[in-house]
Amino acid sequence: MTLQEMVYQAASLYSDRKAVWFDECNDKPPTFYTYATVVELAMELTAFLQKHCGQQGKCEIGLYCYPGINLPSWILGILQVPAAYSPIDPDAPPMLSTYFMKKSNLHYILVENDKINKFRMSHVGWFYHSSSTIEHIGLTLFQMSSSNADLNSQVDEVKSKYEPFKAVGNSQPGYTICPDQTEAKASEGGYMDVGQKYSLASIFEITQDDMLFLASPLTFDPSVVELFIALTSGASILIVPNTIKMMPAELSAALFHHHHVTVLQATPTLLRRFGAHIIKSTVLSANTSLRVLALGGEAFPVLNLLKSWKHKENKTSVFNLYGITEVSSWATCYKIPEEVFSADFRTDFPIPLGSPLLGTKVEVRDTNGSAVLEGEGQVFIGGEERICFLDDEITVPLDTMRETGDFVRVQNAKLFFVGRKDNQIKRHGKRFNIECLQQAAEDLCQVEACAVTWYQQEKLILFVVSKGDLEERETLNELQKHLPAHAVPDELVLIKALPLTSHGKVDISELNKIYQNRLNSRRRDSKLSGAEELWERLQYLWKSVLGLPGDSTGISKDAVFLYSGGDSLKALRFCDEIEVLVGKPVPGLLEVILSRSIEEVYRHILKILFPDEDQLMNYDNVVKRKLSGNSGEDFHGKYIKLKSERGLEVASGLTSFIALSRGNNFFSMNFTKSYMQTNNTVQVGVELPQQPSFLHLVTPSIMKSHVQGYGMENRILTVTNKANKIDCCSVQQIHAECNHVTMAELALCIRWKSNTRKCVDASPLVIIPSKEEVSASVYVGSHSHVMQAIDLDLGEIKWEKNLGDRIESSACVSKCGNFIVVGCYDGLVYVLQSSDGEIHWTFATEDTVKSSGVVDPSSGLVYIGSHDQHVYALDIYKKACIWKLHCEGGAVFSSPCLSSFLHHLYVATLGGLLLAVNPATGNKIWKSFLGKPLFSSPHCNEKYVFVGCVDGSLYCHTHSGEKVWQFSSNGPVFSSPCISSLTKQEVFFGSHDCFIYSCNMEGNLLWKFEATSSVYGTPFVFQSTDLKNKILLAAVSTDGNVWILNAKSGTPEGVEKLPGEVFSSPVVWGTKLVVGCRNDYVYCLDLYIQEKKNS
Repeated sequence: MTLQEMVYQAASLYSDRKAVWFDECNDKPPTFYTYATVVELAMELTAFLQKHCGQQGKCEIGLYCYPGINLPSWILGILQVPAAYSPIDPDAPPMLSTYFMKKSNLHYILVENDKINKFRMSHVGWFYHSSSTIEHIGLTLFQMSSSNADLNSQVDEVKSKYEPFKAVGNSQPGYTICPDQTEAKASEGGYMDVGQKYSLASIFEITQDDMLFLASPLTFDPSVVELFIALTSGASILIVPNTIKMMPAELSAALFHHHHVTVLQATPTLLRRFGAHIIKSTVLSANTSLRVLALGGEAFPVLNLLKSWKHKENKTSVFNLYGITEVSSWATCYKIPEEVFSADFRTDFPIPLGSPLLGTKVEVRDTNGSAVLEGEGQVFIGGEERICFLDDEITVPLDTMRETGDFVRVQNAKLFFVGRKDNQIKRHGKRFNIECLQQAAEDLCQVEACAVTWYQQEKLILFVVSKGDLEERETLNELQKHLPAHAVPDELVLIKALPLTSHGKVDISELNKIYQNRLNSRRRDSKLSGAEELWERLQYLWKSVLGLPGDSTGISKDAVFLYSGGDSLKALRFCDEIEVLVGKPVPGLLEVILSRSIEEVYRHILKILFPDEDQLMNYDNVVKRKLSGNSGEDFHGKYIKLKSERGLEVASGLTSFIALSRGNNFFSMNFTKSYMQTNNTVQVGVELPQQPSFLHLVTPSIMKSHVQGYGMENRILTVTNKANKIDCCSVQQIHAECNHVTMAELALCIRWKSNTRKCVDASPLVIIPSKEEVSASVYVGSHSHVMQAIDLDLGEIKWEKNLGDRIESSACVSKCGNFIVVGCYDGLVYVLQSSDGEIHWTFATEDTVKSSGVVDPSSGLVYIGSHDQHVYALDIYKKACIWKLHCEGGAVFSSPCLSSFLHHLYVATLGGLLLAVNPATGNKIWKSFLGKPLFSSPHCNEKYVFVGCVDGSLYCHTHSGEKVWQFSSNGPVFSSPCISSLTKQEVFFGSHDCFIYSCNMEGNLLWKFEATSSVYGTPFVFQSTDLKNKILLAAVSTDGNVWILNAKSGTPEGVEKLPGEVFSSPVVWGTKLVVGCRNDYVYCLDLYIQEKKNS
């Protein structure tokens, strides 16, 4: 009976039982499929593949995906064609994946729909697809391109590069599971037996009540065991995202608190990654749900260590599994007797490999090939049903026994693991196996886990994960008592956790890198002068560990290691590098690295190094602004000159609307004069105001619910003005200390909030149609890949669209109003229909797009930047790129700015360049090198161009490129300058020094307001008759405070605290303020007047 037949048999018995659970471990509830659903989807995929895949002998189909709810259905659907499936890791180096695909002779690849762009970019020209998409199953079929004449030469080139690393274990391994019972393709493209599952299912006593965890990656053959033991027994399989597997606390909560996993198969190193505390308190606790723990793939842990993990009341059955890929995973199994874990049982009890599984033959031979009945020898494995074709093998002799490279000691007919053949070294004239050192170290009470490397065949290095305080010299002395002199390590290196390969085994190459970096660090002077140097060194280590170019700029303040190209291996290396740098252990550092931002990593280290709170506060301005959130200002045709009334008439077939985005970018197309004059405060003349002061067409009803009061103390320092010239001594400096009664009249309360399911760093785009019967909309994207259109008044979601990756770009609207344009982490610029979110067009750049687009109101062209160091001019109607310009080595993070006065396009880069470009041709007009990265988006008026810089300055240039002035704050400026026709002589911006600034056009300070934390977002100027016609300024600080200030004086008028960090910029329409928050929500706040209160 084939695997799929066994699954179908189970499905017929348990059709309504839950077969698959998928938990993203966020605020979304887990999803599940019943056996009936799994089989139904599999049959649909089978029919699809039978229709589209040519039958040429044995068909082999690649599967390019991440683990998800559909995975079992996809695998079953392929097997039933009948075809073999070959898992392809999307995170493997593209050239290595290509080598494997060619080696396996794959003609078809099924690609998960949201991985299509990644697949295309990784394998350009190798595969093509037509319309072969099965939408609701989530896959697209690609076929090998027959037009690639250079394919073989490229594969040979890849082979020469990657062949030496076949056995490393953390690259794209190759095996293919086939549809018949006796064969499955393994290693370099052969077939392996899957019959052992009969035996293990009975040994583990699997029933329909069990929950198994898919711990192994698809490219590691034990994943087949996990998957099919569950699905052939009527049990359930739990799947979680790969990133969750790297987070011990989150993973243990999912497995044992939320889903009550009963069977766990893992490598000992993978188990150790939970840490002793979680293993004792959860995994092997007295009341754990875990019924079976099967450890394999590495040497079994020493008994002392295992006993220290296992609660005395714990009833989990523990098994030792042994096997090799060449005979399709596990070959032997041994159940650890319960009495072994009793307190009085001897601790030196050796754990044997166990008995052969069904259909398996095990032999031990000496160097001459003779059988060993007592003593040491190498293990050989085979069996009539344990067949695997390696490399170019097409047949295997019946009695073939595979050499394992593993040495054992045979004693009383039992096999005890000694070590790997390639782990034997000769040191000081003596030969020994380095695993002897590892076992001796694991026996020490202070050692939780350890590994040994023979560094450059010169130094024996012991890496130790400590249970607590461990003294290097004392540990070495203790080892000397138990080991011969030639087995004592040269050096002991403390690490937070053992680095793993993608298969859960200890990554020796990564350990060697850790030691090499340790040596390099010793050669550097690691004494830190203060927090500023720490931040610089932290960024350097971040780039080094993640493999980023050394001259790349601007590490995102809120960048999370795992989402920036990191993984658990690199996290360990980063952690060790930091501790070497600071010269002392940093408790809790690894957990912070795995789940928090780089700023939080920085602050965590600061608390250890600089416990003085004052110093910590002073160094807050060191951290560079996040790459996300405040990029991309949306220019929306600001300062559009209206030369006649005709310019305000509704054009035939076009939508008339007003669009507002961050920094008072105001864009109006096709509005009628009468509509613009519905409010008496409107000004219609030569120039439209950037922020229409009349924008309060619908006054929101005042919420009667209690509004939390707040206190504020205003300390105003004033000096007389001299001849209308205001210098730095004559400014008002306002502090927000929030410790007395409120002096403000303005209150803010939440009107609505919309859950996007992940952080919202993008800033909202608000579009107000001219037709009163059509409601205004808020458009905003999220880290969850979701783009939402929300009703401004009601907070109802009009539509929601999933894009290919995180969205930090802020949207802009097309000239016609029918489309919105937004950039994405997947390198695409998406053009979506504003009415329903359907994709009109996508344009592919070569890197992440965090920049926000700007629209030319005359030509309709969209200008947008990319991290590929180019700015693009796109015709979204012709679906064409008109021109692209390389920005001289600097990524374009911020948004371009279009001047209607001289028809210049201004672009700022992370390389520190401010460029003026001809928007029609893409030719450079002038450039100014400011020396430091520019995250701030340039803004301009009739005379000047303004831009902020991480050197702490706001720069002012003329339109011809001459620098007029430079105003300096006390921290990096990531906020974009805000200018408005309501305050024509002022420019507003925020700084990392926690101040919001107002300067005049001569570069003199008018006032500054001290917020409660750094200010990344761009301020917004507004005015409403409902708010006493005051000209007000909305600004946000990163701690979640939304500030409303008097734009003329800087005095606070109101404040509201959001329950999360804010890197988004506010947009105000009338009395409604919209802003994104890092607690996953978009907020709309109502602004209204309240009576003054005293206390």
